[in-house]
Amino acid sequence: MATRLDRAEIGEEIDGPAQPSERVALARYAPHGDSLLYAMDSGGNERMQLFLLSEEGTRTTALTNAHTAIHEFGGWSHDGQQIAFASNARDAAFFDIYTQSVPSGVAKRVYTQDGNNYTVNWSPNNRSLLIARHLSNMHNQLFLLDLESGEVRALTDPTQPALYSSVNWAADGESLLLLSDLGRDTMALARLDLATLALHWLHTGAWDCEQLRLSTDGRHLALVENVDGYSVLSAFDAATLQPLTLPTLPSGVILDIEWSPDGATLAITLANATHNADIWLLAPVEGVARQLTFSARAGIPQASLVAPDLIRYPTFDGREIPAFYYLPTGIERDLPVVVYVHGGPESQFVPSFNPVVQYLVHRGYAVFAPNVRGSTGYGNAYTHLDDVRLRMDSVADLAHAVAWLRGEGHAHPQRIAVMGGSYGGFMTLSAITTYPDLWAAAVCIVGIANFVTFLENTGPWRRKLREAEYGSLDQDRTFLEEISPIHHIDRIAAPLFVIHGANDPRVPVDEAEQIVQGLRQRSHPVEYLRFEDEGHGLVKLPNRIHAYSEVAAFLDRHLQR
Repeated sequence: MATRLDRAEIGEEIDGPAQPSERVALARYAPHGDSLLYAMDSGGNERMQLFLLSEEGTRTTALTNAHTAIHEFGGWSHDGQQIAFASNARDAAFFDIYTQSVPSGVAKRVYTQDGNNYTVNWSPNNRSLLIARHLSNMHNQLFLLDLESGEVRALTDPTQPALYSSVNWAADGESLLLLSDLGRDTMALARLDLATLALHWLHTGAWDCEQLRLSTDGRHLALVENVDGYSVLSAFDAATLQPLTLPTLPSGVILDIEWSPDGATLAITLANATHNADIWLLAPVEGVARQLTFSARAGIPQASLVAPDLIRYPTFDGREIPAFYYLPTGIERDLPVVVYVHGGPESQFVPSFNPVVQYLVHRGYAVFAPNVRGSTGYGNAYTHLDDVRLRMDSVADLAHAVAWLRGEGHAHPQRIAVMGGSYGGFMTLSAITTYPDLWAAAVCIVGIANFVTFLENTGPWRRKLREAEYGSLDQDRTFLEEISPIHHIDRIAAPLFVIHGANDPRVPVDEAEQIVQGLRQRSHPVEYLRFEDEGHGLVKLPNRIHAYSEVAAFLDRHLQR
């Protein structure tokens, strides 16, 4: 049910420190003062609304209230008087760009276009907005919108497929520092000259650069590279690109980076497999680091948490597939194993803190998390190895994971399960229909059962982006039907556990109910949890505890025999 906060009108103030009953997806302080903008949806439906929490924390003001629309925050103006955001309020299939005066609450649609347009950030003089139009999850185009004239200037060429991310304005406002893979296999640091639109490479390497942050004064820049799933942080003098001295940090995954207003200190959020996320402060010039927060672990002893081994296993075409392998303490042979498949598919399993994985390991399961072909982090060529007609090659990588587990990985051949969410849910269903004899059990969370109904019913703003990866209904319908697990459920031998949120806008709940209904008609063992207050995945703690306790009990029944 919608809360009092959810129903607030634009500009309406809610007295008292509001306690949202739903997830807060984003929080950004104003450039001046301590007021805080945050985004919140209802029941996991992803229709984010924007709110402003007063400096003293006693009043919340609704900035938007189009509850059938999504609002994607695009940044504060540098004077703190305006915000920019993208919204699909005009048409659910498209995102337009808006600015809004914070004092008056008056919003204005400043860019209208039938595409997926998102605000990147404001120009240093607040007169222009950078806009990114997404053509697929791996291809976007940058534009510059003049807010006075309404003129829109294309900064990149859409005929040259590339991704542009972490876009920062140079201090002089005449160029952009960004990450791109234009003409490359990996993301690299570049400068885009706004006068000539020439792209100049500044830092290139064999691994993806995935985060870039320029200090407000333009003196320093910080760069995070993804090296085999682990984050490597560098800092440079922005003018000379001379490296700055950085202290040694624990190995792990850097989730966010931010410079202090004076550019002297860098804050990072760091996590790894055995440490949940904490904030560290670094002074690059002095080479000093200090851990600022010490997050609690609910009394769980540090020594009980397990770090994974990074391994590679051979697959059908001779490639080596990277994977993270978590081993329970004290078990060396005949391991019960859960093959844990990430979503995306344009994503990557990294050794950050994962409470579900740690929970399973604590209960005696090895967890094997492969980054099958199609994963990001290993270059564009690898990411595109599963596109459209190559889809089932990634499922074959799972079958070869089982072969490795049975041989080198010491798994019990009859005690291997597969588990995944979203696209990983499709992989789970596809694995048990394509290779039914390999699996003792399966867990599908918000997974795709039928590519045709998925593409027909997913949020209209997402369909074009997803067709770029999976294939289009117009041109590839027969193939999509052929590879959809729903059409092969007669081959399923493993018991299945299905979890889905009723409000899922990405993979509608009908995907779960198709597979559950089909298996129940066959009297095949299937268990189903439907959460009425969740969307694409489980967010609320009571739901997570309930669901994963049930998952563990399900695995115990079928693997711990």
